[in-house]
Amino acid sequence: MGQQWLYGSAEGAIAARQTFGALTSYALAKAKTRPADSVIIDEATGRPVPCGNKPLAAVFDADETLIWNVGSMRWFAMQGKDFDPATWDQWEKTGTGKALAMPGALEAMAALRAAGITPIANTNRSTANAKGSEATLAAAGLGDFKHGETLFLMGDDATGSSKDMRRATIAARWCVVAMAGDQLGDFRNAFNKPELPPLQRRTLATAAPYDGLWGNGWFLFANPVYGPSIRGGFDDIFPAETHWEPDTL
Repeated sequence: MGQQWLYGSAEGAIAARQTFGALTSYALAKAKTRPADSVIIDEATGRPVPCGNKPLAAVFDADETLIWNVGSMRWFAMQGKDFDPATWDQWEKTGTGKALAMPGALEAMAALRAAGITPIANTNRSTANAKGSEATLAAAGLGDFKHGETLFLMGDDATGSSKDMRRATIAARWCVVAMAGDQLGDFRNAFNKPELPPLQRRTLATAAPYDGLWGNGWFLFANPVYGPSIRGGFDDIFPAETHWEPDTL
């Protein structure tokens, strides 16, 4: 059902287009005023990274943020699998032309570039498959993303799937006026601690100092298909104090 909603429904397409529209409006407004600080947080200080005179950029995850991986996700669904690393590795290498730009993505990339804001992708695709990912993004019509310059990948540093160090590298070179992803780890890795129960994770991400960033520099795309957002069982999601049963059936 998650794939039906995300990849096939009008609701999924409209939600993506709305998010791109909000991000573009925000980023263009910020570009006009030249912000003092990036929307990337310095993990050492907990404060936004100063912009100085660095060029403007907007940072995006790739999968289910810039592109819908409809080719691979169809295959997983047909095989009754949620995910398979070996198959995904092949997808990164050979999926060029089979991923679709998300609704609103093409218009957003064009508007950002026209305003002097460089789109940058920070994704957990593998450095070993950099050429395949560059080609996939280009084939989807999203423009050129070059590894090490405007494309950052898992394996660029020694921290694995955490994007914090890659974000620091980006913020050292660029004034990031907007950031987008479909998982909270696309914004800070602290949200991805596996020991965090779902409702505690929600409380952390929606409380100060993060509550004011959503829609104001940080933009989240809906993804009901995979990732930490769909973790948890009945007792995790439905607190005891909310339990209810009808008197009669």
